[in-house]
Amino acid sequence: MAIDRIEIENFKSIKEATISLSPINILIGSNGAGKSNFINFLKLINIIYEQKLQRFIASNGKADKFLHFGRKNSKFLSGSLVFTNEQNRPTNRYDFKLIPNERDNLIIGREKSGYKKRAISIKEDWTYHWSKGIDESLIKSSDSYRDKYLREYFESFKIFHFHDTSISSPLKKINRIKDNRTLKSDGSNLAAILYKLKKNKEYAVYYKFIVKTIRSVVPFFEDFDLAPDEDDKEYIELVWKEKNKEQYFNAKDLSDGTLRFIALTTLFLQPNLPKTIIIDEPELGLHPFAVNKLCAMIRSASKKSQIIISTQSINFINNFKPEDIIVVDRNEKSESIFTRLEESELSSWLNEYSLGEIWEKNIIGGRPV
Repeated sequence: MAIDRIEIENFKSIKEATISLSPINILIGSNGAGKSNFINFLKLINIIYEQKLQRFIASNGKADKFLHFGRKNSKFLSGSLVFTNEQNRPTNRYDFKLIPNERDNLIIGREKSGYKKRAISIKEDWTYHWSKGIDESLIKSSDSYRDKYLREYFESFKIFHFHDTSISSPLKKINRIKDNRTLKSDGSNLAAILYKLKKNKEYAVYYKFIVKTIRSVVPFFEDFDLAPDEDDKEYIELVWKEKNKEQYFNAKDLSDGTLRFIALTTLFLQPNLPKTIIIDEPELGLHPFAVNKLCAMIRSASKKSQIIISTQSINFINNFKPEDIIVVDRNEKSESIFTRLEESELSSWLNEYSLGEIWEKNIIGGRPV
């Protein structure tokens, strides 16, 4: 099952949009065009699912900050996600509508989970299980058979963000050794994940591939030296060894770009990939060669996961096909518009220029005017 399309109405800069998704979805556009708003819409879905809507809205500016140009212009915020089966037929969906209350928060005016009795049919004739007028979503706690499909997706609607490489970065902290179910969105359990992969015979091949990939970008890197902390066996630190050196180092000794690349490599090469991988500007701080390696991992991971990424990098999009690219622009009404590229419309340009050069020349939009 994969996301077929997402429909959004009245969310921040997005007045109304229907965005069809493919295995790879790379969002490009100028600053403020709406790329991050689309990604934050998926984050909102996760917040709704986790039953944290009231706290999230209250602590992030209340209703005015989420509704398109505020309450004076938008009376509600709504969204729909349609999922397909292995035969690429729509089978499940989720619809919600948020409305402001007297405290200027947003409550769930309507929440619906839908399914099709006849998935082979082209016509979308949905049967719904729905609720209305509630503070928090019921999907997570529902005993509906169909809602379990939604849960599998909504749990993965977390934005992976490895930008923080400061001294207090989650990537540099000591991990609980048993915190190893899946890589967290901030990479705060990176050492625990790598330790599990290294020690488990079933996953050893994945660990070796991760190390090999890191070596291809960081020639001085030899391997991780992962072991429980001597003073407290419940914890583990990201320790590594340099080639031809006896000294051991930790995450604080890695450059920002190297640390991010290690986290990204672990994310994309781990054995059990999330159903959806969402990243905002993963190329930040990476060497062009590392960006190319990253893109190869993304293409491979897209066979098992649906990838949604925003980027500002010309080199990054040169690694993908036009059909993988969604251009985000603002129209004359300052509304975000989403357009997926088609190779047939760019064939004459692609004979002479790379996709990144075409973007740089402002042929496809997504550039400051």
